[in-house]
Amino acid sequence: MSDSTHKTRMASKKAVMDAKIAKATEERGVLILLKGNGKGKSSSAFGTMARSVGHGKRCAVIQFIKGRTETGEFKFFKDHPQIDWHVMGHGFTWETQDKTQDIAAAKKAWALAERLLQDDSYDMLVFDELSYMFKYQYLDVNPVVEALKNRPKMQNVMITGRTMALPLQEIADTISVIQDERHAFRLGVKAQKGIEY
Repeated sequence: MSDSTHKTRMASKKAVMDAKIAKATEERGVLILLKGNGKGKSSSAFGTMARSVGHGKRCAVIQFIKGRTETGEFKFFKDHPQIDWHVMGHGFTWETQDKTQDIAAAKKAWALAERLLQDDSYDMLVFDELSYMFKYQYLDVNPVVEALKNRPKMQNVMITGRTMALPLQEIADTISVIQDERHAFRLGVKAQKGIEY
C-alpha cells in the first residue's frame, strides 16, 4: 500500500471516529459486566479500577465469594487511601459446602454493596463474583437491579462472574465476554502466586 493510499484510508477512518466521538455527549456512570468462562474477569476489573485510582477517583471492592486475603490484588490495594476493600465471602461453594453460611455471607455482602450504591463519594465499585449469588439463588436479582438503576448518576460499577442474570444484562452499558480457549490448569500446571491469585 502506498503512503498516499494509507493516508487517505486513515483520514477516512479518523472522520468516522470523530463523528462517533461527537455523538457521545451523555455524561454518567456506566454498568460494566465481565462474564464468560475464561481467565481474567477480576483482573480486568481491578485493572480498570487502577486506572480510575490514577485519576484520583475513590473506589471500593466487594468480593462476594473469594474468602482469601493473601491474593496479590488484595495485598497491593488493601492499604491504598482511595480504595476500600471488603473480602466478604468464605471461599468457593465447593470448598465451604455450607449453603446456610454462604447465603448469610451473600446477604451481608449485599447489605454493604447497597449502602455503597447510595454513596456518591464512591466513583467506582467493583462487585467481584456477584453474579454467582444469583446463579446459586443466594440473592434475588430484582433488588440488585433496582439499586443499580438508582445509584448516583456518575458512579461506575463493574460486576464479574462467569454467568450473568438476564436482568443485569438488560440494564448494562457494556458487556465483555472473556472466552476460555486453553488454560494451564487443565494442562496440569499448578496455580501460582501472581497469576491465579
